[in-house]
Amino acid sequence: MTDITSHEFACAIAQFLDDKLAKDIKILNISHVSSLADYFVIATGEATPQVKALMEGVKEKVKSTFSKLPLRMENDSKNRWNLLDYGDVVVHILHREERETYAIEKFWSHAFSILEEEWRKEAEKYSEYKK
Repeated sequence: MTDITSHEFACAIAQFLDDKLAKDIKILNISHVSSLADYFVIATGEATPQVKALMEGVKEKVKSTFSKLPLRMENDSKNRWNLLDYGDVVVHILHREERETYAIEKFWSHAFSILEEEWRKEAEKYSEYKK
């Protein structure tokens, strides 16, 4: 695996999700408020099959790009919330309705949000659609 910071890794994952048409992608820096991880990457899928496809896509892209597998994976019984735990970065991929219900960003409102323009700039080199 290439040397990459948790910040760069979170940005790359956000880009992988964006390339696969995930919606409302957010990165939260939780390092100063939790020992769970340094970053949460949160994204929305419009339908259950898309939620699963986003999870599989991220898992495969991280494996091929960084030779890294999740330490842990979880999903609810209806596959409307998937979690990929990479240690310093935890990825939450939720169906739109679950995203609204659980409101992760509101619960972690004391975390720092990484601006979209920042993560896009940081992750340009990882996009399948180079500009």
